[in-house]
Amino acid sequence: MRGQLDELQKKREKLLLGGGLDKIQKQHEKGKLSAWERVLYLLDDDRDFTEVGVFAADGQYKEHGGCPNAGVVVVLGYVKGRLCVIVSNDATVKAGAWFPMTCKKNLRAQEIAMENHIPIIYLVDSAGVYLPMQAEIFPDKEHFGRIFRNNAKISSMGIPQISAIMGSCVAGGAYLPIMSDYALIVEGTGSVFLAGSYLVKSSIGENIDNETLGGADTHCEISGVTDNKFPNDESCLDAIKNIVDKFGSEPTYDYSRIEAQSPEYPMDKLYDYLPEDRLKPYNMVEILKCIVDKDSLEEYKKDYGKTLICALARVDGWAVGIVANQREVVKAKKPGNSTEMQMGGVIYSDSADKAARFIMNCNQQKIPMVFFQDITGFMVGSRAEHGGIIKDGAKMVNAMANSVVPKFTFMVGNSYGAGNYAMCGKAYDPRLIYAWPTAKIAVMSGASAGKTLLQIQEATLKSKNVTLGEEEKSKLLKEIEEQYNEQLSPYYAASRLWVDGVIDPAETRKIISMGIEAASHNTDIGRYNVGVIQT
Repeated sequence: MRGQLDELQKKREKLLLGGGLDKIQKQHEKGKLSAWERVLYLLDDDRDFTEVGVFAADGQYKEHGGCPNAGVVVVLGYVKGRLCVIVSNDATVKAGAWFPMTCKKNLRAQEIAMENHIPIIYLVDSAGVYLPMQAEIFPDKEHFGRIFRNNAKISSMGIPQISAIMGSCVAGGAYLPIMSDYALIVEGTGSVFLAGSYLVKSSIGENIDNETLGGADTHCEISGVTDNKFPNDESCLDAIKNIVDKFGSEPTYDYSRIEAQSPEYPMDKLYDYLPEDRLKPYNMVEILKCIVDKDSLEEYKKDYGKTLICALARVDGWAVGIVANQREVVKAKKPGNSTEMQMGGVIYSDSADKAARFIMNCNQQKIPMVFFQDITGFMVGSRAEHGGIIKDGAKMVNAMANSVVPKFTFMVGNSYGAGNYAMCGKAYDPRLIYAWPTAKIAVMSGASAGKTLLQIQEATLKSKNVTLGEEEKSKLLKEIEEQYNEQLSPYYAASRLWVDGVIDPAETRKIISMGIEAASHNTDIGRYNVGVIQT
């Protein structure tokens, strides 16, 4: 674990540099702060913050020179005591141009603001769409245009939006700041226009420089497009703080919270206790005792459906309902005084039945839910099928999918197949979803997938009258497993925003606490209705 945490820290430190130290220096020479410097200047010094979408685009777009952190910093943090989402374009990465993952990350930031009814601040410094990939970012439903649609929707929801134009703001991207409630601009470096001077010249033959076309003086004194101009980044960011400081308070939903207690065990115990081998058993309760407030864990149906732990607890004082995969082999009592050994990390009919009921309880009692995944899937085989595992699994998925209380998901270890779905994977709208460095995310394990894919390839070759020898089979199997295992990595998932990032387990409490606080700003949680339940 400590080795994996060292790797995580090195990866994060590299991302802080964006396009590199030399490009940050060029920003400074222009009188501009870097993307992270702007964010840190804006945030309250004495409060925690959480990065969202860290590792987005990691390892992607190599043929285009890469796009570290998708070229944009997204943070959930406090500005003048107010919890906000901050989006800061990184001009050291391809001049802040939008790649497909940049768009996806921006949409994720807006989704968090919309779900939780919290303000969103855009620090704009972007050359617009990355033209060589325009076909992958321009016209579809979840592409660039969705950003401006969301601007309009966020405004209609009464959620504050503030934009600061701190560099380029070109073409369609010009609508983002101007559709915000406040549009500020930095003199000399900020500019906003639908078409720059070169395109204006080629389109209509007009000779004009960019500053006259769309600089701070033009838009603050002539067009009225922007509200106020500022001599530098710092003064512009100070103005944002002053605006946020004046926001009135909205009603919040009263999720239960009391004074926080430290966990029973220090985080070091988790680091030492959690096995590196994803097949080895361990007791998930011991992991939970490193995360939840001391003496707050109250298990539900402790002696029934033992492969899933369902428990009420508190995290940083907040009441939560926990659903976690138990990784120990357990003994389940059956009718006729018989017993059955059940594998840890697998959902059986009894555990699915228990979880469905527990999830309904949490919704009835308005308790936010936290899922800890280390799951290989649902039980298979004739005994499980005849016992109705699909029916009971559907019941659990139904109860979870229709949940109206805020949900948060952490991938501790395995996250395979339908188990990912049942335990509130990305497709089921968790407010925040993070992976630990120990996570493995895929349809099935590398070993299982390798053998299955080998059989498929063997059958394909056999149809062409080609037979593989044992040595060739071993070589092909190794190649398949290596490729598949790369895709199991939590960084692969974070690169594609299947999770909001890879974190040190020590950050779990902070993320749950900030997540519930953010969720409390949305008082419209709706009525819980599961529809037709399979019985």
